[in-house]
Amino acid sequence: MRRIRLIAASACLVALCLAFGACGSSTGSPSDQASVRSGINKNYLSKDLDVKTWVERFSSESREVYTLRDEIVKRLDLTAGDAHAAIGAGTGIFLAPFARAVGPSGKLYPVDIAPNFLDYLRGRVANEGLTQAEVVTGLEDSIELPEASIDSAFVCDTYHHFEYPQRSLASIFKALRPGGRFFVIDFHRIPGVSSDFILGHVRANQETFVSEIQAAGFVLEEELEVEGMVENYMLHFRRP
Repeated sequence: MRRIRLIAASACLVALCLAFGACGSSTGSPSDQASVRSGINKNYLSKDLDVKTWVERFSSESREVYTLRDEIVKRLDLTAGDAHAAIGAGTGIFLAPFARAVGPSGKLYPVDIAPNFLDYLRGRVANEGLTQAEVVTGLEDSIELPEASIDSAFVCDTYHHFEYPQRSLASIFKALRPGGRFFVIDFHRIPGVSSDFILGHVRANQETFVSEIQAAGFVLEEELEVEGMVENYMLHFRRP
């Protein structure tokens, strides 16, 4: 495993804390906060969202995180009995492996903001007998979990969909128990290397996202290596 370079000096982090809110806390409603990408989730929030289309897209063998999902879950090193949140759960490509990892004695919270995805996830939980899973309706600026209720949180190819990252990160920070772990997978965004779609869709590069998450109070532990992962990077943060 290779350590990622620290992105900013302490003075820069102080400035970022001022910009994104005081390390893990914020006040006000979404309307009080500047959107970093207005309307990014409009299609997902539509009542006309065709879940079947997205199941096929998210569960494609050509999608890196889908083919590597079991190895990704191993890298999280979850333990039976853990309380774990999958934020931006979508169609649930990690639902079964996460349920196996935390076991019947654990708790799994698939969180999403899209009504049609939430209905689909609830159907899967019931049909697959995942008694440890409780689907949670999140908000555009909050994961809607109680304070100190989870041991770990996971965001896969969804952080760039956080329209209000300051408030969303604050809600994750609050929901994690002290020492809790936060894992983020997102796309490399490198001009001249990444596809035109990624350059247009993902708002910022890895260094920017790391700075934002650190400014919310998280400590960067390491960048995790997953064999075969090329399009994405995987980061491990900790709540102090």
